[in-house]
Amino acid sequence: MSDRINWDQVPAAIWRARSGQLRAVTRLDPIGLEHLLGIERQINLIVQNTERFLKGEPANNALLWGARGTGKSSIIKALLNRYFEHGLRVIQIDKEDLRDLTEIVDTLRELPQRFVVFCDDLSFDEGDGTYKALKSVLEGSIEVPPENILIYATSNRRHLMPEYMSDNEGSKVNETEIHHAEAIEEKISLSDRFGLWLSFYAINQDQYLEIVDQLFGEMNNRPALHAEAIRFALSKGGRSGRAAQQFYKAYSGLLD
Repeated sequence: MSDRINWDQVPAAIWRARSGQLRAVTRLDPIGLEHLLGIERQINLIVQNTERFLKGEPANNALLWGARGTGKSSIIKALLNRYFEHGLRVIQIDKEDLRDLTEIVDTLRELPQRFVVFCDDLSFDEGDGTYKALKSVLEGSIEVPPENILIYATSNRRHLMPEYMSDNEGSKVNETEIHHAEAIEEKISLSDRFGLWLSFYAINQDQYLEIVDQLFGEMNNRPALHAEAIRFALSKGGRSGRAAQQFYKAYSGLLD
């Protein structure tokens, strides 16, 4: 597993369940935190949490949830670029492989580096039991969680699981206190183990165009650029940082 990787030089790895090994990642997305616009509050909070973690101070596991294309995954990449020299390492694992998480953690707990285990687009369907391995790592069992490992996850779902109107059946209000039904309690119990929740919302048109302007830099005909960018976003079904990046890749060098 991790004993085949020189963590002094390797910034990240991806878990490959079929081979039962971590594959070293050496070519990183070069994105920086300064490139992420419109989410300054979220960046500040996760930077504070990550810096505390790197200093050996108490820090929280983090759940970044909300609208698609709003920079949730990009923040994790940018954190690694900024803090690699300070000892931060990232291990990415797919949701389907979370049953292997406890074994991966066991190989990392005695290493000097600080690891963020990153699970992108995390969610669970009804009857999916893989979340139990995640619960164990988030809060430990009879053994406290390792101090050199945090979980950072992104999701479109606030509670990571599907929620239905029927889940509210059995909920009660006692004076001013809400007592949730068992179905809701089970779903909240997983997301509640993340001490840091960061919410991401769809951006407005001005924020979208600000990202476009940053990507394209100086332009002679900015109104034409904006008009084309708006048309592109409409064709994609919405405005987002991801749509702005895709627009740049499609039109860079073609517009003046």
